[in-house]
Amino acid sequence: MDSRFILISDIIRARKSEFPSTYKSGNIDPKLIDDLISNALWAPNHKKTEPWRFVVVYGEKKQELSDFMAEHYLKTTPTDKFDIVKQRKASEKPLQSGAIIAICIHRSPEALIPAWEESAAVACAVQNLWLSCTAIGLGAYWSTPGIIKNLNEFLQLHEHEECMGLFYMGWSGNPGTERTRNSLDQVRRWL
Repeated sequence: MDSRFILISDIIRARKSEFPSTYKSGNIDPKLIDDLISNALWAPNHKKTEPWRFVVVYGEKKQELSDFMAEHYLKTTPTDKFDIVKQRKASEKPLQSGAIIAICIHRSPEALIPAWEESAAVACAVQNLWLSCTAIGLGAYWSTPGIIKNLNEFLQLHEHEECMGLFYMGWSGNPGTERTRNSLDQVRRWL
């Protein structure tokens, strides 16, 4: 078998969600972040609309995001449901990460491209980003907390843009456990 196929297969199978609490401390070079995002840009997308947008939260802005998340939880959680541990955990994730990339979408008119196709294109871009992180030893986690609907101003999103989640990244500190998938026979049929 071709060595390139073996290499990409190994990277695909090593990709996993790695949560910020497991990251080793250490910054991620901004040039490296740009290189990772550059790989994301090569995802397939219908009519070449390139609907993905990426907002990098880095340095001191991680503390601002942490504070925003803690305050949002406090303001939006009914008193009888409030849990200080949940609030703390939500606000710790940005600070435990080397960088956070807000995964955003710029939607084209529905008449041009169905919304689901552009969402799928963004997901493909995230897969490219995630595989690139895996290849160099960065742990990553795509989180879709309820707060994403309230991040537009914080992220300085433009018209027709919306946040689809936060992509936390940090140097991998968790080799993880053996993962499995269904067998090929369970998910594939030949006609």
